[in-house]
Amino acid sequence: MDKKKVLVTGATGYIGGLLIPELLGRGYHVRALARNPKRLNSRAWYHQVEIIEGDALQPLTLLQALEDIHTAYYLIHNMSDGRGYTEHEVEAAKNFANAAEQSGIQHIIYLGGLAKPKNGSKHMTSRIQTGAALRAGRVPVTEFRAGVIVGPGSISFEMIRYIAEWFPLIVGPFWLHNKVQPIAAWNVLDYLLAALEQPPTPRAVYEIGGPDVMPYGETMLRYARIRGLKRALLHLPGIPIYVLALFMGWLSPVPMKIARPLIGGLAGDSVVIRDRVRRIFPDVNLLGFDEAVTRSLRELHPKHLERVWELNEGPVTILKHQGFFIDYRWMTVSATPEKVFQTFTHMGGKHNWLFADWLWKVRGWIDKFLGGPGLRSYDDPLAEGDVIDYYRVERFEPDHLLRLHSELKAPGDGWMEWRVESVDGVVRLLQTGFFAPCSLLGFVYWYALGPIHKLVFRGLIKAIAKKSEA
Repeated sequence: MDKKKVLVTGATGYIGGLLIPELLGRGYHVRALARNPKRLNSRAWYHQVEIIEGDALQPLTLLQALEDIHTAYYLIHNMSDGRGYTEHEVEAAKNFANAAEQSGIQHIIYLGGLAKPKNGSKHMTSRIQTGAALRAGRVPVTEFRAGVIVGPGSISFEMIRYIAEWFPLIVGPFWLHNKVQPIAAWNVLDYLLAALEQPPTPRAVYEIGGPDVMPYGETMLRYARIRGLKRALLHLPGIPIYVLALFMGWLSPVPMKIARPLIGGLAGDSVVIRDRVRRIFPDVNLLGFDEAVTRSLRELHPKHLERVWELNEGPVTILKHQGFFIDYRWMTVSATPEKVFQTFTHMGGKHNWLFADWLWKVRGWIDKFLGGPGLRSYDDPLAEGDVIDYYRVERFEPDHLLRLHSELKAPGDGWMEWRVESVDGVVRLLQTGFFAPCSLLGFVYWYALGPIHKLVFRGLIKAIAKKSEA
């Protein structure tokens, strides 16, 4: 059996998506298990891994996934299943433990939740019960229990991010006083990888957290301070969890059915009680909460995003994702990639914008009045670092990609990107607008201009396609 062969379950999830490239970089052969493998198509590592379609609730699919595997990462969560997800999680873990035993694998590494066994939360109880179900089998299990994970794309971090950005006065129940011990996503990966490098200890359970312990409400206040925002807390009793989840589903990328159990999990403290993990894995250099937030904010850029929106088959996708509002559109074009690229690299500046040029000019005049750069031109040929009106060319890949970074005076950071691709003779034009709002004003700005953005973005991609085909 090849000890370098590793299975990652939950590959479409947050931690799974971060773990796989780290494993590949260390020379492991990686197999990924996913209920919907198509959701992995946009990952940069897609062609470097073996992908198996399977479901832990369907035991027969697990045997194929576990064949010739040395170590399996169990990163499966079923919160998106809605009601009854706790029973599904335990059943899935039992199925996996049985299949792992039949397949003869050597080690299971599981990432669970950090909480007291009787904290009253269904979510945290199911996390603990899942670990117990895995350990009931004969395969050695290393279980890490983590609470709030800080990193761009982590559900718990996105909840903190969006609440702190939205509300100058953060209103919440008294459990905002409950203690949490956040851990950086990069340190979670450190532990998961370190467990792979040493012989497993049967039924090992390790509580992991960063160096800072604080009330949950403090996580939002500290995020706000790092972001340069002034925020205050107001504790009010009796706010129903479903009301908080409803608002979270509306304000953030976290769906209500996932937000509800996560918010319920805050009913008790989530801190490390037994810190023996530091003795077993002494080489893990823990990041403080502020450092983890700062690092997360440094990744507030399109180049760091997993382009999950490109998996949607529809021609238009508008979503919130990892601190961004994203407007994505694509069209097939009856023209060569070179012609399409030439078309979208000759817009703005001394050239007209191909749709509603007067609106682009008005926006430039307003920006100039507010102290911004306003309308500027460039000399052909276009290159990285050049300016186009109130944009700067950030990325220029001939016959493929143009990405512009906005220098507008605005309550947030924006980019426009055009890309042309040819697959099996079919040429596609892809257009993406990115906006990362800063503070409540940034959200108001985006929503207020939403109808104009939709009008301009829809018209612009059609105009580019039409001129390319002319």
